[in-house]
Amino acid sequence: MVVGMAFAGVGIYLVVNVIAGLVALRTGSPVGIAIVAGLLALGSLGGGLALILTKKPQNKGLGMGLMIGWALTSIISAGYCTGLNPELYR
Repeated sequence: MVVGMAFAGVGIYLVVNVIAGLVALRTGSPVGIAIVAGLLALGSLGGGLALILTKKPQNKGLGMGLMIGWALTSIISAGYCTGLNPELYR
């Protein structure tokens, strides 16, 4: 069950990331991109940590999935989709 929830967390993060990325790019502002990148990191890493600290195994799996989704997206997109790439802010 935990592994399934981890996969679900990755999927949830990817969907939220695509929607947030489109909103950020639509603003065309480096400040807007930075705000969305910060919210995505806070939501996935902070929310993931909060879920991991709960007692239910399903929540732990979902929290790990959110964090794994953020990390995989950062690695695969070279930071472009998570705001880690400094070229976004020029």
